[in-house]
Amino acid sequence: MSDRHDENQASDGGDEAVAAVARPKARPVSRRLPPFKLLLHNDDVNDMLFVVEKVFELTPLTVEEAVERMIEAHHSGVALLLVTHKERAELYQEQFRTYDLMTSIEPDA
Repeated sequence: MSDRHDENQASDGGDEAVAAVARPKARPVSRRLPPFKLLLHNDDVNDMLFVVEKVFELTPLTVEEAVERMIEAHHSGVALLLVTHKERAELYQEQFRTYDLMTSIEPDA
């Protein structure tokens, strides 16, 4: 009889564990941060190759995309590098500033 009592206790504990696993959990509320644009501005100081290298180094853009953005900024005065949340855009802006590259951020409305 002792063995049966142990089996019942083990069974009861197992049922509770299964119930705990099967119970749906509350989903966290997802809050999207407002998007911001990171813009690269043309300047007459930095070499084009240097600009491409830094855009490639500091952002997730490919070399080809970095070249396209640099050319766009060179011809039109400004180019959209990427869109991200404000804090990350500010971080990118600070990183570009350390290389004397002019960028700005603005809300992506």
